[in-house]
Amino acid sequence: MDDIYLLTVFVAVGEELSFAAAARRLDLSSASVTRAIAHLEKKRGVAFLRREARKLRLTEVGSRYLDDARAILKLVKQAEDTAVGTNIVPRGHLRVTAPLAFGRLYIVPGIADYLQQYPEMEISAMFADRNVNLIDEGFDVAVRIGQLPDSGMKAVRVGQVRRCTYASPGYLDKHGAPSHPADLQHHRVIGTEMSAPGVIWKFGTRDAPVSVRLKPVLNVVSNDAAINAALLDIGIVQLPSYHAMDAVARGLLRPILQDYASAPLPIQLLHRESRFGSSKVRSFIDLVSARLRAEHQFE
Repeated sequence: MDDIYLLTVFVAVGEELSFAAAARRLDLSSASVTRAIAHLEKKRGVAFLRREARKLRLTEVGSRYLDDARAILKLVKQAEDTAVGTNIVPRGHLRVTAPLAFGRLYIVPGIADYLQQYPEMEISAMFADRNVNLIDEGFDVAVRIGQLPDSGMKAVRVGQVRRCTYASPGYLDKHGAPSHPADLQHHRVIGTEMSAPGVIWKFGTRDAPVSVRLKPVLNVVSNDAAINAALLDIGIVQLPSYHAMDAVARGLLRPILQDYASAPLPIQLLHRESRFGSSKVRSFIDLVSARLRAEHQFE
């Protein structure tokens, strides 16, 4: 008797607490069910069931084993479904979210490739500079930049990025450049945290961290708005490096305090699927993660 058969019979008996009821459920004879349980108990060297008059009860070991057996059978079913579905073309609807600029610069091109490869798919994408709750807001995949809390979500790492500090040439000509993070307390800064009157900017490596509490002269709700404010010489801004890349290349912003650059933050694709996952989520993550790793070098 193979283990999967034995586990299947045991789960049926453990849930029904009756050999006859389990036999009917599995379309087996009562004798076959009884033999399977006896074989399983002998093989494991423990008693999973206690016979009391006309009733069956799970022993303490049996109760724990029932939970484990259910989990094992569920994984086997998922593996079989995935194997059968490997040649199925993804179809349906997928909801994706990412930070505003990252989504515009890197996820939209990935979505374009995905929709060209899987024309029966539809995608809704929301790009916002806030952490969207996948479960509460019904998203399948999210891009997260930074360390993740232990949420039980699955994550695929695709790169890393640093938060860097920038100012416009006009601002620097008028106010000068800070030489140390502490000097920022004497400068005008632009924040992106509307929920708090103050912000904490972090610098340095994990071994030599520096944190500075600042009171922004302006708080905005998006990194795009912070960039625009910095371009108008309003103040200094701290953003993920990819966000300011274009403005730096055009000479509109200059990186400052580079000797105190913070430790890199991971870029990850977050999803809530099982280890096997649905074909539409799996295919999207495979395509986008491969594209991001191959075509972009994040720092």
